Amino acid sequence: MANLGTRIYTRFKGRLVGRDADGRPYYEARTPNRTGGGEKRHERWVIYHKGEDASAVPPEWWGWLHHMDDAPLPESARQPWQQPWQPNQTGTAAAYHPPGSDLRGGQRASTTSDYEAWYPEG
Repeated sequence: MANLGTRIYTRFKGRLVGRDADGRPYYEARTPNRTGGGEKRHERWVIYHKGEDASAVPPEWWGWLHHMDDAPLPESARQPWQQPWQPNQTGTAAAYHPPGSDLRGGQRASTTSDYEAWYPEG
């Protein structure tokens, strides 16, 4: 959610480029106003939904937002192996816990006796 200053700046300086699948609007400055890579370029920004962080930007828009692409990747260009974005689950009950983790009971599978510890000679 944008604060008052961002809303005013967006209203007077921004041009709506598009929206992603979740409805976040993406803007570009009407005139080149940032120097990057030795040239003037248009500033780009996104207005997040309340409570979101920067990892919510989908890959289609990430490249455009960081001046890697001139236009956002169309939805039709997504590859079948690309999965939809999911929030980072670290620190939540849905986080991944490998076998043997204390949060999964702490029981590791027994070894198969094919491991020999190395000891230095002497």
